[in-house]
Amino acid sequence: MNKTIRLIIYHANEDDPKKCSAKKMNKFNFANLTSNIKKIPKNTILLNPFAEKSLSQEDALIAEKNGIVAIDCSWKNAENSFEYLDKRNYSRALPYLIAVNPINYGKILKLTTLEAFAAALYILDDVDRAKKILNIYKWGPQFIELNKEPLEDYRKAKNSREIIEYMNQYF
Repeated sequence: MNKTIRLIIYHANEDDPKKCSAKKMNKFNFANLTSNIKKIPKNTILLNPFAEKSLSQEDALIAEKNGIVAIDCSWKNAENSFEYLDKRNYSRALPYLIAVNPINYGKILKLTTLEAFAAALYILDDVDRAKKILNIYKWGPQFIELNKEPLEDYRKAKNSREIIEYMNQYF
């Protein structure tokens, strides 16, 4: 990892601000937050649970050059936001991981924006930064502890196909 990957959040202001990991990441200067979807740069990696392709090492150069975008909105409205951004960016799903956030603890793929970014950074081999951003919450470091084996395997995978193969071993 040569360059710090820019983290960008489209924030729709649809959830409890006190529990919002996206706003806290912005507060600690770990991510840039915008509520204007048109200000999201083109050609970024879009973390999209509806994507057909998984994030992997083959996406590292795009992420380093253009950044990674996460959408922080209600699941009720998510598809519209993803549909708009999908046309302008490289949509990638995260492989299965277990959430440790207090609201969705133990659930697969119910990650906060913070957990999603940490997973993406880890997979793209920026492990130190993934750990650093997780430290803004007491429960954060447990995310890597709980998902250590799959995260290590996902990090070693060269492409989306290998990610899926590893994922199928765990879930």
